[in-house]
Formats: sequence, C-alpha cells, structure tokens
Amino acid sequence: MPAAAQAADAAKPADKAIQSAGGKAQGEAVFSTGVAKGRDRLDSATSTSALRASEFETYGARSLGEVLRNIPGIRAEYAIGEGNANYSIRGLPLSSTGSKYVQLQEEGLPVLEFGDLYLFGTDMFMRADLNISQIETIRGGSASTFASNSPGGVINLISKTGDSEGGAVQATYGLGYGEKRVDGAYGGKISDTLRFHVGGFYRQGEGPRDVGYTAYKGGQLKANITKTFDNGYVRIYGKYLNDRTPNYQFVPIKVSGTNADPTYSAPANFDPKTDSLLSRYTTNVIRLDENNNLTQSDARGGQHAVVKSVGLDAQFDVKGWTITEKFRFSDVGGSNQTVRPIAVNQASVLAVANGGVGSMLSYATGPQAGQAITSPATLNGNGLLTSSLQFGTKIKSLDNVTNDIRASRVWDINGGDLTTTAGFYASSQDYAMDMAFLNVLASVAGNGQSTLINTKTAAGVPFTQDGYIAYSIGNTHRRNYDMNYGVNAPYASINYRIGKIAVGGSLRYDMGKVRGTLYGAELGGGLPATTSFDMNRDGVISTAETKVSYLPLGQPGHVDYDYNYLSYSTGLNYRVAEQLAVFGRYSRGGRASADRILFTPAVNYKTGKLVDDASAYDTVKQLELGLKYRIAGLTFNATGFSAKTGERNTQVSSGADGQAQVVNIVRGYEAKGVELEAAVRKGPFSVTAGATYTDAKITSDASRPELVGNKPRHQADFIYSVTPQVELKSVTFGANVIGTTSSYAQDTNQLKLPGYKLVNAFVQVRPTERVQLMLNVNNLFNKLALIDSEQPAIPASGVVLGRAYLGRTASATLRYTF
Repeated sequence: MPAAAQAADAAKPADKAIQSAGGKAQGEAVFSTGVAKGRDRLDSATSTSALRASEFETYGARSLGEVLRNIPGIRAEYAIGEGNANYSIRGLPLSSTGSKYVQLQEEGLPVLEFGDLYLFGTDMFMRADLNISQIETIRGGSASTFASNSPGGVINLISKTGDSEGGAVQATYGLGYGEKRVDGAYGGKISDTLRFHVGGFYRQGEGPRDVGYTAYKGGQLKANITKTFDNGYVRIYGKYLNDRTPNYQFVPIKVSGTNADPTYSAPANFDPKTDSLLSRYTTNVIRLDENNNLTQSDARGGQHAVVKSVGLDAQFDVKGWTITEKFRFSDVGGSNQTVRPIAVNQASVLAVANGGVGSMLSYATGPQAGQAITSPATLNGNGLLTSSLQFGTKIKSLDNVTNDIRASRVWDINGGDLTTTAGFYASSQDYAMDMAFLNVLASVAGNGQSTLINTKTAAGVPFTQDGYIAYSIGNTHRRNYDMNYGVNAPYASINYRIGKIAVGGSLRYDMGKVRGTLYGAELGGGLPATTSFDMNRDGVISTAETKVSYLPLGQPGHVDYDYNYLSYSTGLNYRVAEQLAVFGRYSRGGRASADRILFTPAVNYKTGKLVDDASAYDTVKQLELGLKYRIAGLTFNATGFSAKTGERNTQVSSGADGQAQVVNIVRGYEAKGVELEAAVRKGPFSVTAGATYTDAKITSDASRPELVGNKPRHQADFIYSVTPQVELKSVTFGANVIGTTSSYAQDTNQLKLPGYKLVNAFVQVRPTERVQLMLNVNNLFNKLALIDSEQPAIPASGVVLGRAYLGRTASATLRYTF
C-alpha cells in the first residue's frame, strides 16, 4: 500500500529514489504536498501517503478511482467508469457527486478549483499513465491551509521529469473485452543542466461493459523540460488530453429479502457486472440549444474531456530564502452525455404511466423499429422498461488559471530550526456550460441491445415520439451557466523544531468573487417551463412535442456575491526515537459552495446576492492524533480522527413514487474513527495494507430532522485494502484485495448495500532485462459488488436502480524498457 511501502526500501530497483520538486533523488521519504516545506514524514504532524507508479500498476487499475481506492482513508466510488467518480476522506460526507472536500491536483496545482462541479468531476480531466512518478496524498491537517477548497485533503499526481535516463513503451490488450492501448514515455538529459520528459497514451475499444459501439477513444500527451541552476530550477510543462470514455449510470438490479438483509441478483438477460443501458439504439439526442434552436448530438460521445494546458514550476534559493512559483493555464472543454434511468418497472406498469390504461407498446429504435410489442411481460426475457434521462451537456468553458507563489526560510533560533513561510494563491475558474435533460422510455437488454420504446393510448394516439416521453423533465434541468469563480488567498505558516519536538501552525484567508449569469426554466419569472416545438420537422405537434424545455432568454438570473473565510491548522510532532514519532493536530478548513447552490433558494437572482451569507461556504473541523513507526522492512502508521462538517448541497435520489427527485441539503455531520497503514517486507515477500474504521452520523438537517442520528448514505464502518506479493528475479505475483462492510443505500437508513471483498490478481514476468509481460485479472471471483441504490427501500416491483463494480476482467500488457 502507498506510503508504507517506503519502509520496504522500494519494491522495484528503479524506484529506490523519489524525485523531489527539483528532480533530485532523495534517499529518505520526503513529502511535499499540502505542507510548507518538503520533509521526512516522521518529522511532520500530518497523515500522508505516497504511492509510486510501480505500485499502482500492479492493481490493474482501469481508472484513477481504482488507484486511489487503495490509499488509506480515501473512499472512492468509481463504478461510473473513468471520470466523475466520487471521492471523500475519513467519513466526510458523499451526499452528492464528485470530490467536494478533496482537491485533486497535478504538479501541485488544482486541475479544477472545485471537485464537484455538476456532471464534471475533476478526475474526468486527469489520467494516470507512464508519465506519473508518484501520487502524494495528505488527509486533513495542513491541507486546509496550503490549498483552497481542500479541507478534507489533497491528492497530487506528480510527473516524471527526466531525472533518470530512459523510457518505456507498452501495449495493453483486453482479454475478452474490447480495449487496445499503447503507452510510451522517455526522459533524460539534454545537457548537464537541461533535461526533459515526454509521454502519453492512445487507446480505443468498446470497453469492459457491453455497449455495442466504440466507447473508449482518445489519449493524452504530456511533456516537460527542466533547466537547473546552482541555486534552483525552472520547469515548463504542457499537457494535451483528448479522450472519450463512457458514463456508466444506474442499471436495474433485482432485490429480495428484507431491507436489513437483502439479496441482490441480475434480471434475466441483463448482468449488472458486464452490461449497461448504453446502446447504439439510444444515442440520438434531440433538443433545443442555448439559443432555443433545434440541435442534435450523439450520446456515444460519453464523457469527452479536452484539456490543453501549459505550466511553470520554479524554485530558487535567494539569500537564505527558498522562493517557489507555480503557474498553470488550462483550456478545458468537452461534454458529458449518457442515459440515466430514473424509474424501472414492468413494461405493463410503465406503459400505463405513459399512455394510460390500454396503451400499446412498440419499438422506436433498433432492428425491430416500428414493430408492435405483443407480449410486454416477456420483453427481452425480463419484461422491464425504464423511464430514463438523456443527458445532453456541453462545456463552453471550464478554463482556469492558477498561480501559487511562496517564500520559506529556516532560521536558527536557540539551537532549533524555525521555518517561516508566506505565500499567495490566486485562481480564476470558469463554469460555462449548457445542460438539457430529456425523458425517454427504454427497454432493458444486455449486450448493448437496449432500445427506445414508443407508446400509444388505447385510442391509438401516440403518447411518445421516437421514444421520447418529453423533451424535458418538467421545470428543471434545462440550464445554461456562464459563471466565473475568482479566489485570492494569502497564507502563512510557522514551525519550530528543536530536538525531538516540532510545533507549528498555519493560516489561510480565502477571498472569493462569484460573478455570472444563469438561464433556466426555474428562473422563468412565472413563464411556463416548457413550450411546443416541432422537433422532428413533420409539421405536426405531437403530445411529446408539447413538452419541450427551453431557455427563457429574456429572464436571466444574476449572480454577484463575494465571500471570505479563515482556515487554520496547528500541530505538535514528537519524534520519540529515530524510528518512532507521535503527533496531534487540530484544523479548520473551508469549502466554497460553487455551482451547487445555483438554481436553489440560496441566491436572489434579481440582485445576485446571497440570501444568507452562510450559504457561501462550508466548514470542516478536524482533530487528529497519530503514530508513525518505521524500521528496515516495516512501516506502521495509525491516526485517530474526529471531524465535524457543515454542508449545503443538492442530492439526487428516488422519491416514494419511484421518480428521481432533487433535494436541497442544509445539514451537519460528525465522524470519528481510526486510519491504519502498514507495510512489511521480508526477502522476496512483501505485504502492504490500509484500513479505515469510521463512525459517522448526521447531526442536523434543516428540512428533514427525522434523519438526525442516521448514518450518511454509502458510509461503511470499515474499508480496507491488502496487497501481498512475491518478487523474484524474473517474476512478481500477488493480489490486491479491497473490501468494505455494509452501508445504507440512502440517508433514511432502510435498504442496506452488502459488504464485499474484491480480489485483483497480478503476475509480472521478466524473460529478459528489458522485457516485461504483465497479466492483471480484476474481480477474480466475479463477485456482484454494489455501491449504490437510488431506492431507499425495497420497492413493490422488487427491482432497484443501482450501480455495481465490474465483474471479472483480464488484460495483458507487454512492456519494453530502454
């Protein structure tokens, strides 16, 4: 497991030295993310981990979420695919989507300022490939004061910089599923003072779930060049990402038994472990654009991330001061399109709901388009239909500019080291996007064969058109955003270390400016939310065409408010011995509310001001007590924690009628527990492990006081990962095991999601010095592991909408190192 592997003196010879910010090899475990100055972790009152590329490649991870799931304290829900996974740390709530309290970074700067932008999580714009040297994480602690909007922690992907001459090229092939991928990387010296690194990947294929089309297509290219001087370095780097991945949403899953002891299983002819409701027959998206003109797109575009960025990283020692400057500009675009079911039931039931008693069904798309469905009860062997949303979401701009400059100096005071740091952070984050949610009726078929379905009333009048129930979902989610979020944050820290004791503290003052304009059905000023529009241009307005969402362009909503808040952190570290340290820390951090309070009553859209200033940000207060132990061949870290969180958010869940509902949340939480991390190495054998025990509860809720005392949804008491492996001269083999105890599907604490244990096996064979063949098998025993259910209790239909991790998948990789 992550950090602990430092004790093992590295699993791979090439990884015995870790690059510092300047690219120099360090013999000891120096950590630099979310702290004032890089130092040995046993001298820092923080809980941190560093995961090397050579470690996480053994997991067979197909997404960043699968990598991060193995870091202690991090809760990752990644069944959605590659991008838009959910991340939290140490019991902090996952009441919605994304990574609200956790900031994801590359090269020490945020990829997006806010980790939970609606439908666009930060990890959608990041990829782990051969460019990565290591992933550093800090949980709690000084993350509150050395980064904005990160009170829970920081996860930082650090690239190789050419410090070690050489490179590699590898090809990966999905065994039994459609994926072909090529990776390459190379770095080295151009001169004694100039070095470079360049790398990337390209891949294409259907992917591990059956969707019936090429769902993965694209790649990434990253490069950097570093000039070193006697007193520092300057690095310029760039990234181009253009990658398309599917957005795997909820699927029907059968459930029997009781809420407290449910049994989940697959519907006939549909496997939640390998199937998806994505299909070539459900991809045509027809809607009105931001100017209320007819437009068409293709849901096969999925999560399409396009990033063009350039950055500067520099550090110099000047007259006793260390000056560090980090800057990056990112041009971020793309889209997010998919199919998301909001209700599932027998075909006959949904036919009545969408056409009345005696309604008739027929195929709207697919090979049988136009044919009547004479036996709804046996449709696709399971007799199920879904009322689903088609997401048509386009990024106009997620561009961001970030700059972080700091100065540090170590002073000799009475025989001790006094480290002072002062810095200033500034960022500008655009949030401009066009969103439309449309309502379709779809069948449930495996192997990418789902189709849209039409209904007619008993009198033969079409209720749907081409599978569309409505070109809207009532008066909501037809939105257009044109926002900008500015953040300026001065910060400072002081740390005094003398003998075995180090004590310090840090402050950060965030000042935010939020400006923008919104258009949406909810802001129509009393105008109707839908209109009639001839969507298929046949000259006739059908029933579905009377329910077309549009933007009330003459009724904009204005957003114009400022906010500020103070974050602080203080800690004490006592190095009991060379091998042992204990620490304590208390921190308070903030998280700006960003887009999650838009289209809610939190803003007066005529003036643009907040109705209540408290809506501008949420706070997290954390207490940590920890122990770190390190000797040759063994590392053990333990951290007890207690956290109190306030939150304003929106949550999508299922109402009593089975339809999706959007709930505004104003809530408080508490969590306490312990986080463990360990690594042991003896000869060729090593094992790394991490575990987190969490006792969390809802402490307040403004609109649903009956939830007070309940456990937050999806929060298991115990999550863990264990990776034993044997490394011989020509072969390495082992397993990566991840698991969790049971949790509740929703905050009402009725329906349980069973605990699970997933075993991922790996073997690496090195027939020659430069050649390596890797075989990875994920979910070796093909277990059904659920992370989600929209329904809070078992419905009368016995079918819920849930998300499950992939079943057994295997891949083979051939690598040549040079």
